[in-house]
Amino acid sequence: MADVARREAPLCSEQFGSGAARGCRPAADGSLQWEAWGRRWWGFSGAFTGKPGGRDGGGGVAPGTASPPLSPLLAVFLPQGFPDSVSPDYLPYQLWDSVQAFASSLSGSLATHAVLLGIGVGNAKASVSAATATWLVKDSTGMLGRIVFAWWMGSKMDCNAKQWRLFADILNDVAMFLEIMAPIFPICFTMTICISNLAKCIVSVAGGATRAALTMHQARRNNMADVSAKDGSQETLVSLAGLLVSLLMLPLVSDCPRLSLGCFFFLTALHIYANYRAVRALVIETLNEGRLWLVLKHFLQRGEVLGPTTANQMEPLWTGFWPSLSLSLGVPLHHLTSSVFELQQLVEGHREPYLLRWDQSRNQVQVVLSQMAGPETVLRAATHGLVLGALREDGPLPWELEELRNRARAGPEKESWVIVKETHQVLDKLFPKFLKGWGA
Repeated sequence: MADVARREAPLCSEQFGSGAARGCRPAADGSLQWEAWGRRWWGFSGAFTGKPGGRDGGGGVAPGTASPPLSPLLAVFLPQGFPDSVSPDYLPYQLWDSVQAFASSLSGSLATHAVLLGIGVGNAKASVSAATATWLVKDSTGMLGRIVFAWWMGSKMDCNAKQWRLFADILNDVAMFLEIMAPIFPICFTMTICISNLAKCIVSVAGGATRAALTMHQARRNNMADVSAKDGSQETLVSLAGLLVSLLMLPLVSDCPRLSLGCFFFLTALHIYANYRAVRALVIETLNEGRLWLVLKHFLQRGEVLGPTTANQMEPLWTGFWPSLSLSLGVPLHHLTSSVFELQQLVEGHREPYLLRWDQSRNQVQVVLSQMAGPETVLRAATHGLVLGALREDGPLPWELEELRNRARAGPEKESWVIVKETHQVLDKLFPKFLKGWGA
């Protein structure tokens, strides 16, 4: 919405979002002479004139005479209010995402060509019934895999959206490679394309779930629907471009399997690289277990809290994004205790609305959350568990935790509840500083 403020010179000015403001002055003929637009992302130049006679009795401009914040072409593919309505990492992520989608579209055309060739398209001896049966078996396998994978891993994709996004795209490349290789081994053709379609259905679940999580991150004005719709438009445009290029590419490589395979490997390398750059461009401000461990470890060792940008750059994407500690939040109370004595040990020293048990032999921390627990309490409980995990690792620690680490290594495991009790007191000092440093 334009913010109009009347001044003596210029006559008035307007500003869209956080873009640069522009003013206007009265022209000799009584019209308004507008200054050039100044934008952070794209520049607009030139003078714009408008006749008086708006709703406010002459202070406005006629419809269509002032340049909009975005050109009509960009407005088709970018969310309304861009760039202020989306996260700062929106543009670099979408650019690299478009590159990977284009490469994936071309690779998919090569894979589809190979599958149709293997089924018997263009072969007069091929049976329509056999081809139909193969296609139905392939689709059925993928449907079952989609259901099982969504049940098995659906709840774990929100917090590790970047890793699962990268996993999905690499698995998609593996699936297309299987499709390209399937006609070379006719005996295993049906089994190969069934495995490939199973992988593609897993990709569909993982990609769709992580796309939803990233849309929540990118939308900054309760505009998830608009961000998601424009992402679909961008993907459609890229797919259309890939389709047109494929029409030119396939006749050139279809008769040469080596050339076709070489093109596939080149496009796959481009696809993986673009995906890595896209995921690495994301700066997610929330803390998952991996980012919390990185930030907390740096805080305990150096006394400084990493910012979101640095933490996201340090977050591993390929391997090692799980800390060695097994941390479980929100477990049932009966999993933690089976006797009155154990319950008394858990409750003693716990002033926060959560109960925590540390099993040193399994390097496992289980946390029971109260109904009164809010986001800050959940973050403290997770931090508490990771602090206990840090006691089992090497590296510098604050002197309070260094003393507890020596006691934990020297004492019996049955005294773990004493260490848990004393870490509450240490967290009373450290956690407020940690929370303030992250900006939560």
